[in-house]
Amino acid sequence: MQLPAPAKLNLFFNIVGRRADGYHELQTVFQLLDFCDSLEFEPVDAGIYVDCAELDLPAESNLVFLAARRLQQETGFAGGIRIRLHKRIPAGAGLGGGSSDAATTLAGLNLLWDLEFADAELAAIGLALGADVPVFLYGRSAWAEGIGDRLQPIDLPKKWFVVVDPGCSVSTAEIFARPDLTRHGTPITIARFLQRGSTNVCEDVVRRLYPPVDRACRWLSQWGPARMTGTGACVFLAVESEAEARGIEAVVPPEWTAFVAEGMNESPLQRAMDRVKASFR
Repeated sequence: MQLPAPAKLNLFFNIVGRRADGYHELQTVFQLLDFCDSLEFEPVDAGIYVDCAELDLPAESNLVFLAARRLQQETGFAGGIRIRLHKRIPAGAGLGGGSSDAATTLAGLNLLWDLEFADAELAAIGLALGADVPVFLYGRSAWAEGIGDRLQPIDLPKKWFVVVDPGCSVSTAEIFARPDLTRHGTPITIARFLQRGSTNVCEDVVRRLYPPVDRACRWLSQWGPARMTGTGACVFLAVESEAEARGIEAVVPPEWTAFVAEGMNESPLQRAMDRVKASFR
């Protein structure tokens, strides 16, 4: 069984407070993309094995392994699994690749092991692995609040995106610990976001600390309002057509990598799951 794990963008990022436990209260919009990792699932008699040709994954601390083990612990399932991860989404780039891989692992094993967890139950399990995991399990682009776990599906206008990876990995913990980070922004509404957009409060801090992010954002802004996703490092630009996006991608400086993706309101994972479920019947 093979399933996709889509990337996401944060179309804006607002911090409206800080909780007593140290976590930040956020507002953001998760835009799902059709640019994906993929995971192959092969049942084995026992054990959990994760292979990845593109990355040297730590054996028992990568999110795919942790997701599979947590599901085993929750259910007592005795069988094993070998998962082959095919990595396309840059790591540490603000695109949610690790969280999406974990979500696809939970969704795939829920089906393969016939566990029959509802999406909300899987999301509760996934939240312990990362705040972004639930949005990939629910499978809809969404307005998010709290630590990113309070989700409301949102229908976003059809857009194409040019995403530029400046080649550096940004530490989310480092950015959230910065004293110059704005932590008490004014909350906005969905209606205001849809009418006027918003900003990423982390962007100025990251661009000061990571010059490659600043250079990539300034370069991409030649064609429109470029923005950083999440706490970085990737920057993106929304355009109206694939042709326009491909034209910009073609002239990205060789020091960076880039890709073009279509924004999706429904996750590619949900569509693939529906096809797999139909084949199981």
